[in-house]
Amino acid sequence: MKIPMLDFSEQYQSLRYEIINSLDAVLLSSTFILGDHVKRLEQDVASLSNALFGVGVANGSDALHISLQACGVKPGDEVITTPFTFFATAGAIVRAGAKPVFVDIDPVTFNIDPTKIEQAITKNTRAIIPVHLYGQAADMNPILEIARKYNLYVVNDAAQAIGAEYKGKKVGELGHTTCFSFFPTKNLGAYGDGGMIVTKDSKIAEKMRIIRVHGSKPKYYHQVLGYNNRLDELQAAVLNIKLQHLARWNMLRREKATAYTKLLNEKLSDFIVTPTEVEGNYHVFHQYTIRVEKRDELQRFLQKNGVSTMVYYPVPLHLQPVFQELGYIEGDFLNSEKAAKEVLSLPMFPELKLEQQKYIVDTIEKFFSSYFS
Repeated sequence: MKIPMLDFSEQYQSLRYEIINSLDAVLLSSTFILGDHVKRLEQDVASLSNALFGVGVANGSDALHISLQACGVKPGDEVITTPFTFFATAGAIVRAGAKPVFVDIDPVTFNIDPTKIEQAITKNTRAIIPVHLYGQAADMNPILEIARKYNLYVVNDAAQAIGAEYKGKKVGELGHTTCFSFFPTKNLGAYGDGGMIVTKDSKIAEKMRIIRVHGSKPKYYHQVLGYNNRLDELQAAVLNIKLQHLARWNMLRREKATAYTKLLNEKLSDFIVTPTEVEGNYHVFHQYTIRVEKRDELQRFLQKNGVSTMVYYPVPLHLQPVFQELGYIEGDFLNSEKAAKEVLSLPMFPELKLEQQKYIVDTIEKFFSSYFS
């Protein structure tokens, strides 16, 4: 059996004609930039997030950068975040002219550990970027409390967590801004790049709208240094259709996660740690990520037997060569470093079949049977 990490062919077939007709309507309209499809998506994603404003941008990475700039982050500032995340989180901080300051993760959720944040705050700290990794919200109440205490901005990296909830609240309503990615592999994926920022703050929203069009308002009058950074109309047309199905797809991901956990814990609890959904959270399982000590060997075995897997992420950001000048060394963030050596994400998409999941778990069981025989 061949099982990819992602297979959206069945999803596309179910939406094919609706998507084709919508794209055709955009082409016939000759409106390709910041038209009605983008406006509708901005409104609907903001509504989904219990926010007031949505700002469509070119991708999730730039959503973070623009958010930081709109919140006033500038050269000389520091921004606290986790080292166990995709590069874009810290890359956006540096592109805003600021310095990333890393805080270790909670080993159960893989998200930033709030108990370690306060000790990382200095007179230069301007913002915190919690990352809602793999689709589960970080522990936001203590983070927001710290932010209020020290007058810091909270910019959420929810690239993997659209639709996720924390104690009855959407991730999009927590903090000053929340950034989503519409990269094709995400729970709500475009057919190219795309991103969105949501906020309840009208002033921040207006700043972000100006920044995404070269910093101009009105046109040709430039208030700040901005960028050509807009979500295009064709991608918004696709996303408007797919957004109608997001809740069901997230529910299906949760069902697949429940099935994985049941199968793995029945057979392999001595060898594998399955994901934990924190009480009060609504995990949307962008990834189903296990912990296993023989990670690399298991990954090779699964690949030989037709099962694709991914490691998100093999090198924590504090150990990346590009951030060497920050002065971090191996051993600074033990939980992140250990996770990087143990995490393995299994195939996860709404159309994944139980038969495929059983094959994956049976193959993992064969690996451990042969490894320890």
